Amino acid sequence: MIKINYMSTLFVGIDVSSKSNVVYAMDFDENKYIDAFFGNNQPGADELVGKIAACMQKHPHLNTIIVALESTSVYSIHIANFLASCELLMPYKPYVYCLNPKMTANYRKSYVGMDKTDHIDAFLISDFARVGRTKKCEPWRGSQYLALKRLTRHRLHLAECITREKTYMVSNLYLKFSELQLLDDDSRPFSNIYGATSSAVLTEFMSLQEIIDSPEEELLEFLAAKSRNRIADISKTSELLKKAARDSYRLDKCMYEPLNVSLASSFNCIQTYQKEIKLIDQAIEKCISGMNPNAFIILKSIPGIGPVWAAGMLSEIGDIAAFHSSDALAKYAGLTWLKNDSGDFVSEDNRVSKAGNTYLRYYLGEAANSVRRHVPEYAEFYSRKYAEVTKHQHKRALALTSRKFVRLVFGLLVKNQLYTGEKLDAELNTNFK
Repeated sequence: MIKINYMSTLFVGIDVSSKSNVVYAMDFDENKYIDAFFGNNQPGADELVGKIAACMQKHPHLNTIIVALESTSVYSIHIANFLASCELLMPYKPYVYCLNPKMTANYRKSYVGMDKTDHIDAFLISDFARVGRTKKCEPWRGSQYLALKRLTRHRLHLAECITREKTYMVSNLYLKFSELQLLDDDSRPFSNIYGATSSAVLTEFMSLQEIIDSPEEELLEFLAAKSRNRIADISKTSELLKKAARDSYRLDKCMYEPLNVSLASSFNCIQTYQKEIKLIDQAIEKCISGMNPNAFIILKSIPGIGPVWAAGMLSEIGDIAAFHSSDALAKYAGLTWLKNDSGDFVSEDNRVSKAGNTYLRYYLGEAANSVRRHVPEYAEFYSRKYAEVTKHQHKRALALTSRKFVRLVFGLLVKNQLYTGEKLDAELNTNFK
């Protein structure tokens, strides 16, 4: 937990926009020191730092700086990173907080009838920090984690692009080869319908009749070449392929070429995205090697956690020392439950807050879902929570399993130890039931 003497702290609130930053600074007694706007660029940032430094020098009773600003897409990143690492402000130990806009919006409601202007917004953000609301937030983590975060988020973006492209081409696949999509796993000629061999069959054969009429020997050679001899039983694959072709609907000849062009384009997009993901994975590995790799190794030691989930969680968590408990980490990820009690009424259907880091919540959820398939303790926990309700069973059980997983991640990173399957000590277990 970060301990700060608020009586000797300058509270700087910044209302960020794409072109300018409106800044309001005051002390704990609400004395105003800065109320101005600066360009959201390097000259503007330099001017702001000069103003803050001059203010600190003029008022020696102030020795700490808290900067609060709303997380406004990418527009807040540069100024947050600059203020957190600026040498001129280092003697004053600046703490920079990027706030969820929902937090400041809710805080505004405490001021009844207040106007909404950029200067008032900056004042509210500054006052939000002054009354201690930033105690429940985590400070800016630095450019190293930011670099890793940009890579992991871009990788996630590329993975989503692949999923979106596959979803889009489903209709074209069905039109071209209706049976190929409907077959059970045992009856499918290809384990991966979006793989290289399947792609070659769907794009290089103009029609299904060409597959049916193709001599057995030629088809076997074609499949062997496109799969690079990786098909275990190529004769069975050929047989299943021809059967699926015979059982599929036929199309008018005018549909052949347009469908082939569309499918070829989709396959090219998927292959391009996959190549880019490989390059991003290399960049992620290089980025992690330049940091302290211990946390990465620790996360990978958990059964079911590979480099993708480990890097994603590490990039969003940053330095675990920023969190005083697993509760704080869970809250940062938005894995807390909103209570809905009144009098004698106690709701049993509380929803997840989600007022946190969306990406971290996603990584924790996916990682927990993988861990439950490899660790019996988590499988049993998931099954027990799944059986407790009749609605939203998987969603609820996975959310609770993710919360349990947060405790594990926090405990391992705090203790700097590899996963062994042993129970964490009581101190680290008190935050979850």
